[in-house]
Amino acid sequence: MNSSYVPKKIACSWLLFLGGNVMKKYGVNELRKMFLEFFESKEHLILKSFSLVPQNDNSLLLINSGMAPLKPYFTGAELPPRKRVTTCQKCIRTGDLENVGKTARHGTFFEMLGNFSFGDYFKQDSIRWSWEFLTKVVGLDSERLYPSVYLEDDESFKIWREEIDVAPERIFKFGKEDNFWEHGSGPCGSCSEIYYDRGEKYGCGQPGCTVGCKCDRYMEIWNNVFTQFDNDGEGHYTELKQKNIDTGMGLERLAVIVQDVDSIFDVNTIQTLRNQVCEMAGLEYRHDHESDVSIRLISDHIRSTTFMLSDGIMPTNEGRGYVLRRLIRRATRHGRLLGISHLFLAELAGAFIEESKDAYPELEDKKDFIFNLFDNEEKQFNKTIDQGLLLLSDMERKMNENGGKCLSGEYAFKLYDTYGFPVDLTKEILKEKSYDIDEAGFKACMKEQQERARKARETMNYMGAEETVYDKIDPSVTTDFIGYDCLEGTSKIIVLTSETELRDSLMEGERGTIIVGKTPFYATMGGEQGDFGEIETANGVFAVEDTIKLRGGKYGHVGRMKFGMISKGEQSLLKVNQPSRKNTAKNHSATHLLQKALKIVLGGHVEQKGSLVAPNRLRFDFSHFQAMTKEELQATEDLVNQKIAEQLPVHMDIMSYDEAKQTDAIMLFEKKYGNEVRVVSMGDFSKELCGGNHVRNTGDVMLFKIISESGKAAGIRRIEALTGHGVIEYYQREEDQLYKAVKALKSSPEDLLYKIEHLQAELKSLHSENESLKSKIVSKLIDDMMANVTDIKGIHLLAAVVPNVDMNSLCDLGDQLKARLGEGVIVLFSFKEEKVNLMAMVTEEAQKAGAHAGNLVKVVAEVLGGRGGGRPSMAQAGGKNPTKISVAVKKIPEILSAQLQICKEKIKIS
Repeated sequence: MNSSYVPKKIACSWLLFLGGNVMKKYGVNELRKMFLEFFESKEHLILKSFSLVPQNDNSLLLINSGMAPLKPYFTGAELPPRKRVTTCQKCIRTGDLENVGKTARHGTFFEMLGNFSFGDYFKQDSIRWSWEFLTKVVGLDSERLYPSVYLEDDESFKIWREEIDVAPERIFKFGKEDNFWEHGSGPCGSCSEIYYDRGEKYGCGQPGCTVGCKCDRYMEIWNNVFTQFDNDGEGHYTELKQKNIDTGMGLERLAVIVQDVDSIFDVNTIQTLRNQVCEMAGLEYRHDHESDVSIRLISDHIRSTTFMLSDGIMPTNEGRGYVLRRLIRRATRHGRLLGISHLFLAELAGAFIEESKDAYPELEDKKDFIFNLFDNEEKQFNKTIDQGLLLLSDMERKMNENGGKCLSGEYAFKLYDTYGFPVDLTKEILKEKSYDIDEAGFKACMKEQQERARKARETMNYMGAEETVYDKIDPSVTTDFIGYDCLEGTSKIIVLTSETELRDSLMEGERGTIIVGKTPFYATMGGEQGDFGEIETANGVFAVEDTIKLRGGKYGHVGRMKFGMISKGEQSLLKVNQPSRKNTAKNHSATHLLQKALKIVLGGHVEQKGSLVAPNRLRFDFSHFQAMTKEELQATEDLVNQKIAEQLPVHMDIMSYDEAKQTDAIMLFEKKYGNEVRVVSMGDFSKELCGGNHVRNTGDVMLFKIISESGKAAGIRRIEALTGHGVIEYYQREEDQLYKAVKALKSSPEDLLYKIEHLQAELKSLHSENESLKSKIVSKLIDDMMANVTDIKGIHLLAAVVPNVDMNSLCDLGDQLKARLGEGVIVLFSFKEEKVNLMAMVTEEAQKAGAHAGNLVKVVAEVLGGRGGGRPSMAQAGGKNPTKISVAVKKIPEILSAQLQICKEKIKIS
């Protein structure tokens, strides 16, 4: 092991620091590389950043810390690839989203540098290496560094004092709130943080300003967490057998210190984005507070959203997709506030990708897809925001009518939730017109939604899922898959479980799970459904209904005992259902052909967004922004069938991930690949990274038929299809339906279309004749009604009953009567069975005289045992007592007369 480390290409830089007392202002990309290489020199395995999408962890929507994706290694659920690892992890936190942009401290995206030990080194090496990196590699002035420890952690204090030689007055002791990490029950421990004194210019000027002050002078840059206890959830702590190290240092924070700038928005990479936003808007930074808020917000959000899109997250209205959409829309809206009128997010993302592609090559690989999604989402929101403005205008009108000055929280939330209309924009617009907003009501609606989301996640344990019997299995147990080349195999039974506990045996009729050392059964993953079949021993037979992949590389054969008894330790014969596996392989190979065909027919933006490969069908979700045309579907289907007919050989090759990238093989957007991958090639047509089962020749697929194409979510389409005998059975069902239709229409298959067209023409003629008769009846009805118009204090009144008419028809009739009547009041009743509909219309002049449709209907509806109301010009109501209609009709002149009289008296008084 190296006792000290010098960055390969920049050794002279920090040596200059030692000689000239000048710290080099390293860039963000340099610092990231320096950190990872430093810990690689300390025998740590460098792991690439995990996806922002948590794997098998329901407690998080998005990865928010360096240790979050490593939880299975900390809990012992999985064995780590090495006892020492180091990462630079992409992270997103949205807890303080409303403050992003308003302060220079807050942001949603950051990179977390970390070094981790799983039962290897502990406090001494962790502290020593953090100090070495900061002072010897980066070149920070040791006199400006201040460590803190948990007040009861004498061991860490001693290391800092005696081994690192930090003066005792420079070591700060804090309580549990600051220097003890725990998350409910489970692993926990003290921590030691390192602070950097940025100087008086960043301080608050108060006499007691020191480490722990809330001002910006003393910045925490590194946190060493010493996981050494287990908390039972009741406040009782026991020593862990395996002690772990979990450290974290924000890359952007480190850059702020090294580059000696005010905030994260001034470090070199983010400053590039900030400057481009200013250029787009034609503005300068730090010239106007409100503009600065928007500039910072956009600079932050473009980083979060670009990485989220690169990890396969799609904009939706729930979960992490909703977080993505909200961030994109906030950035879009602030672009408008800055006066940026064109689509700008894709252009800005391009600048960010250029800065970051060396560390995150997937950004460059997926940039066209990212740009398309930004443009699509930005266009969509530009339409949505206009709809929101129209709806807000309507809400303002209603407030005016009701004499209100405060928009309800429910309406504000509707604008926010349904139309993506930011509440601060709603407040801003209303404030200009001297209106207010019920913020408490809005927050209550928001809290309700968050509570629903929280319950939906059902956070139950450390990994955010309900504990199962599988959590009790020894993590060292693994299963080797041998099923690519054989569908039968023998193996010893290692683990047996019922649905709730580990067992030594399973009896006839019991349900459970069997785990063996090696299996031909493929477990559900990559969209392919797991195998089913049977496991036999000398004493019993177990029916495998599903095969699942468990943490740590274990394969669980889930099912029930058919007969006899199976015991742990027995030798078993495992037999996969062969017809099912063969049909699944056909569908999986067809999925590969389909994806390639879609890329050719629709364009390179097509990316897999999900799939289901089952024995009887396949389903493929892909990125595309509109429904496929009939011609596109036919071209895709024809191309797949062409490649099936060409009988292309199918090859599987194992190679390194970097070698696979050089072959231009298709790889999944959000999938985390290991160092070694399996590449499935179909002639020169298709090449994909895939661990699933396939045919040996595309001719084995036989036939391919698309049976549906539909929308799954914004920007995502779904194709469902069949292969092989499934296509033949599909056409047999279609043929059966055809002959049933032929029989019902007393025709022949050849004449069926002519027969249908003839019947449609006949139906159209009858419909036209029916409409003509209805028009004549309505005209006669209107003539009869007009004969019953009465005069109430100089206002025309028409009150009538029309049997068996719904509310829509009643309103249509009211419009026609109003056109004939000119000025006045129209009240129409209708009844059907036990339900009464009531509608009133009042013209403009009648309203001026005092008539009010809403108030009139309200009184009349009470007579009918119902209720209703509405605007002065138009109102509707329902009732439950048709026998009272005649009473209600007679009451109308009295109600209208009273309304007119009240209006006259008000005029006299005024």
